Amino acid sequence: MTTIEHWQATADSLRPRTDLLIGGEWVESRSGKRFATINPATGSAIADIAEGDDDDIDRAVAAARAAADAGDWAATSPRDRGQALIRLARLIEDNGEELQLLETLDVGKPIRYSRRVDVQQAITTYEWYGEAADKLYDDIAPTGPDALGLITREPVGVVGAVTPWNFPLMISAWKLAPALMTGNTVVHKPAEQSPLTALRIAELALEAGIPPGVLNVVPGFGETAGRALGMHEDVDAVTFTGSTEVGKLFLEYSGASNMKRVSAETGGKTPNIIFADAPDLDFAISAVGFSIFWNTGEMCIAGSRLMVERSIYDEVVERVAASTSGWMPGDPLDPATKAGPVVSTEQLERVTRYIELGSEQGATLVAGGNRALTDTGGYFVEPTVFADVDNQMAIAQDEIFGPVLAIIPFDSDEEALAIANDTRFGLSAAVWTQNLGRAHTMAARLRAGTVWINNFDTSGIVAPFGGYKESGLGGKDNSLYALDKSTNPKTTWINLGRGGF
Repeated sequence: MTTIEHWQATADSLRPRTDLLIGGEWVESRSGKRFATINPATGSAIADIAEGDDDDIDRAVAAARAAADAGDWAATSPRDRGQALIRLARLIEDNGEELQLLETLDVGKPIRYSRRVDVQQAITTYEWYGEAADKLYDDIAPTGPDALGLITREPVGVVGAVTPWNFPLMISAWKLAPALMTGNTVVHKPAEQSPLTALRIAELALEAGIPPGVLNVVPGFGETAGRALGMHEDVDAVTFTGSTEVGKLFLEYSGASNMKRVSAETGGKTPNIIFADAPDLDFAISAVGFSIFWNTGEMCIAGSRLMVERSIYDEVVERVAASTSGWMPGDPLDPATKAGPVVSTEQLERVTRYIELGSEQGATLVAGGNRALTDTGGYFVEPTVFADVDNQMAIAQDEIFGPVLAIIPFDSDEEALAIANDTRFGLSAAVWTQNLGRAHTMAARLRAGTVWINNFDTSGIVAPFGGYKESGLGGKDNSLYALDKSTNPKTTWINLGRGGF
């Protein structure tokens, strides 16, 4: 196993890209402004990044539009576009150690997971869409003998991709790979907390043979660069992952500009439902820790509402509280660390405020609740568990995006469904039972885009990912369903009868 000393020494030698990539060139922002990207494990700056704003988004969109209008990328054969994505996957693999370290430094993700999950998922995504590129067929409409109806899939044109800080490599791949595969050009605005891997991927994309102007990257802040991208009249579609509040802003931007297509994945409050007849209670309880404390709870699918049948409630509460000792945060450069810091001072304040609210509103704190490793300067929080939670409490209704678990008892299937669906979110849910009829009934009636039965978060690139209600709209990530976000179906109706050919 690579040592912490190795990662510390490698981190000291890193010289990451810090400028904007527009039209295949590394350029300063027009304003000359820069902002610091912060290591959340220490509170210190990693690098100063060029701060893109309206003028820089204009430049990037112009480069993407020029590349789209030239048509070279869209006119490239699907096989050749796919091969470029596969080359990019290989370059990510070859540069995996650098990318995993950049990810860990930027967002505090434990080094053991940044390669195993983030880098590997990026490789898989670019490879999967690269392999699929020349295996898709268009359709022929069912017509009579006097007509031929062709249905073809065309790129929308210029796609704006706005990505979050919790899984920067993985989620940016979910956005970029299907858009590029189908012949679009892209302007990528990564979260201001996590620009480093986005810039490095763009550099590798050029090396892989993706033409200049096809992928442009403009780091910056949501209220400037993000808004400019959402409002731009020459952007044809925006694909976004982030908070519900910001997702709603992109809908407003679309309506106030050119009615560009918006697809958004915007958070969740996953009910993780354990029945007394769970086939393996030990496994279910171990999955609880993973569902909420892995990645420091900074996951839209986090199992933040643990619902437990009352007959086993006390046992589960006791065992889950005891399990938090295995999720205490540590130095993310240490290969033994399972949980790192939250991403920023703002997120630290948000998480600690919700912990205070939990106690103020009457929940029982049974584990954690405090900051940790304060001498490091980092943003560490203990894994925190509340019992005796009412579903109307803030810790049960709001997406906290931190290592805070709310445990709620229930007495019947109907009550479990009522509590699980009593949320504005609908991204995912999990059910633990050995009753097959109950499993199917719960899956059908839960208002969630993904339902796991006797497991948690084990789907992959082959299945669509996205939610109901305020967890998102406008299309799914992953699988071939993702292509709907960045393509237009075109009907060509050919007259074969009188007056035709």
